[in-house]
Amino acid sequence: MQPSAVPELAHAHTRPIHWLATATAVAAVVALSSVLQPGAATAAQAAGPGTKSAPAPAGLAAPDPAHVAFPLECGPVEAVVKKKASGDLDGDGRPETVAVVHCDAPMGTPPDGVYVLTRALDDGRPRVVATLADPRDGTTVGDFAVRDGAVAATLLGYSSADVPRCCPDVSSDVKWRWENGAFVRSTPAGARSA
Repeated sequence: MQPSAVPELAHAHTRPIHWLATATAVAAVVALSSVLQPGAATAAQAAGPGTKSAPAPAGLAAPDPAHVAFPLECGPVEAVVKKKASGDLDGDGRPETVAVVHCDAPMGTPPDGVYVLTRALDDGRPRVVATLADPRDGTTVGDFAVRDGAVAATLLGYSSADVPRCCPDVSSDVKWRWENGAFVRSTPAGARSA
């Protein structure tokens, strides 16, 4: 075996001092990053796909669905807000929020519920005041929007129990509007069904 022409470098072998120096450097970076934080975010969150909101009256915040207990039985999993949109649905000048919610099932396509939220007059907390689509009906929500004082949605369902729950084969466009103290469901002209 021929000896190497280059002498062995001292730093080629790791020693405890090398590990100590690396750990110290990492700790310094972590400590420095916890001190130097960016300023608070000021931009509004962009609306997600299929979510359209009517502008809220100035100074009044729409109810936040993150602070509401929805009437869903989800067992060990949580309820998830899939879509939300806000607008004044009853003409009182205060915005309501409409939330599409389902259980966070690990498999399959869980059915959606569509709920209307408003703020309580006494303490301002958001609460559910109406169920427009019940998850027990087994439908999911496709397109969804709040416009001109109405809630419009495409409900996707199943023509029979034999249709796999991954693949809805029935579709209907529906609209809910506040009339005489209740939400009234209608099917807009030109609605489709498969």
